[in-house]
Amino acid sequence: MKTKPFFKVWMSPTLFLAPALSLIAVFFFIPVVASFLMSFTDFDIYSLADSSNARFVGLENYKNLLSDPLFWKAMRNTLYFVFIGVPLSLIFSLATALLLNSKLIRFMSLFRLAYFLPVVTTLVAVAVVWRYIYHPSFGLVNYLLSLIGVGTVDWLGNPKWAMPALILMAVWKNFGYNMIIFIAGLQNIPPELYESARIDGAGKWQEFLHITLPMLMPTTVFVSIITIIGYFQLFAEPYVMTQGGPMNATLSIVLLMYQEGFRWWRMGYSASLAFVLFLILFMATLVQLRLQKHYSGV
Repeated sequence: MKTKPFFKVWMSPTLFLAPALSLIAVFFFIPVVASFLMSFTDFDIYSLADSSNARFVGLENYKNLLSDPLFWKAMRNTLYFVFIGVPLSLIFSLATALLLNSKLIRFMSLFRLAYFLPVVTTLVAVAVVWRYIYHPSFGLVNYLLSLIGVGTVDWLGNPKWAMPALILMAVWKNFGYNMIIFIAGLQNIPPELYESARIDGAGKWQEFLHITLPMLMPTTVFVSIITIIGYFQLFAEPYVMTQGGPMNATLSIVLLMYQEGFRWWRMGYSASLAFVLFLILFMATLVQLRLQKHYSGV
């Protein structure tokens, strides 16, 4: 059997991939490399007119960042948002997926569509609507609380409640996507496992602990990774609803990055913020992948 020359075998797929790879290189890799180099300069508004005004400052941006109290405030806010919002999103997504995957619910397709609609709704539009829902005088939340005797709460104007309010909105906005993925994972679990467990006398709780959760572990890790990455990029919610306030209680890393880069035109400093966030996300993803290998026995 005659084999094709290595050059032809290599060249054919390369030609097909070249248009897509070119676009990725132009609009992704080149800007990333340029931003990384920019993080070692004092690139600012004057450098936009003439790039020769940018000076190489080495690690100065990163040193200033680590000594900036505003950075640590934004980091604490972002971690708070992630550590509270991600588990809530996973819990509600899994609970809804279990409910919709059971045979107890009629019109399951309608419910799946209804729960998924917030995912495809524009985030800015959702944030504007929720801003009115949280209104201290005319908002729906305070109206419902008043029915049980709870006084008015300034949800977005109180540093204590502003971040929980954003978390609640984000969980409502995003859990439908995770729900669909969990439903797909549940439908891939062989029904024979549940039948064998019932024959052995296992109850619903034992089935959930010893069959559903272990079989869903790869799906859970995947959902956790994409949810953590998305929640670390918290921006639109505080930008539209609170502008990072009150008293920087909802200031996130990405919002701080935007303010430094496009309000104060400290582009080099803003780029260093971006790569610190990238490093955090990279390390979090590695930890979760190691956990996935551990639980899957790979």
